Amino acid sequence: MYRPVITLSALSALVATTAAMAAAPLEISSRMLVEKRVAARDGTTRIDMVAAEKVVPGDRVTFVVAYRNTTRQPIADVVLANPVPRAVAYRGVGAGTPAPDVSVDGRTFAPMPALRVGTTGGGMRPATADDVVAVRWRLPAPVAAGASGQLAFQGVLR
Repeated sequence: MYRPVITLSALSALVATTAAMAAAPLEISSRMLVEKRVAARDGTTRIDMVAAEKVVPGDRVTFVVAYRNTTRQPIADVVLANPVPRAVAYRGVGAGTPAPDVSVDGRTFAPMPALRVGTTGGGMRPATADDVVAVRWRLPAPVAAGASGQLAFQGVLR
């Protein structure tokens, strides 16, 4: 079984990393979506997720990381990590996605309640979503041959 550890960069570097991973046993693709409000004829409003071509501060965005096993063997111990861009405030897990471990320093990952950050007075306080600089998922089962899936997290452009 192949055992990769894959780290994706966000925004511009994400595309370059995705292209480099295209030949790997675990094919990775990623995209950023933005919420768009659409008015219906009946006066109601719905929210659609569309490819982010232009985003402005305050826009709610979703980062989607898709993966596919291109081999004829299962791939075990898959770890997918993604930095949260500095211009984005992390807001939580994407719909239908298991909660990732998060990091406030880019090195240590844990569930949010387990993380603490230093204060200006030298003390410590519980980490909040605004402190998150990276997310990481450990897939609980091997990715079967030819199988695929996707994971997502949400944020707000600062």
